[in-house]
Amino acid sequence: MSTRDLVLSALFAAIIVALGILPPITLGFIPVPITAQSLGVMMAGVVLGARRGAIAVLIVLVLVAIGLPVLSGGRGGLAAFAAPTTGFLIGWLFAAFVTGYVAERLVKSEQSGLVQTVGFFLASAIGGIVVLYALGIAYLWVAAGVGLQQAFVGSMAFVPGDVIKAFVAALAGRAVMVGYPLLPARA
Repeated sequence: MSTRDLVLSALFAAIIVALGILPPITLGFIPVPITAQSLGVMMAGVVLGARRGAIAVLIVLVLVAIGLPVLSGGRGGLAAFAAPTTGFLIGWLFAAFVTGYVAERLVKSEQSGLVQTVGFFLASAIGGIVVLYALGIAYLWVAAGVGLQQAFVGSMAFVPGDVIKAFVAALAGRAVMVGYPLLPARA
């Protein structure tokens, strides 16, 4: 890993942490809050690509594990990995990787702006919604003791906000692609 890759990953880890400053919104029917940090996960994937995006999230997870209050609501420490939100928290790593992987394959520099934006949106939706929800819902069902139907239906309340986040991540990915493309070039 080059110094540039490490710096970019650390920068996006800082963006994910900064998005945690926004207070979480708790819904009464599911023990998972709405946070802005999943937007940072999506942006890390679309801007940095699979490997560097996943490393950015890994840095955040390490900061959480050592006890720094970097999660939304000032949470941190190993207790964050034993909460109902653990599936979503661990899912960030896979979401960033899949988002970046899909973006690397769908978006090319020679494409029009609209095609790039749609590619970034699809990447964000696949990684940041489908993959993240699959892991989060599975954890709620298996480990947190929430019924599968309740976990699934309760999580669907988050989809409209996450679609908006995917759109914002797509716009950010497109803006960076125009000014300073960071996605790894594919042959």
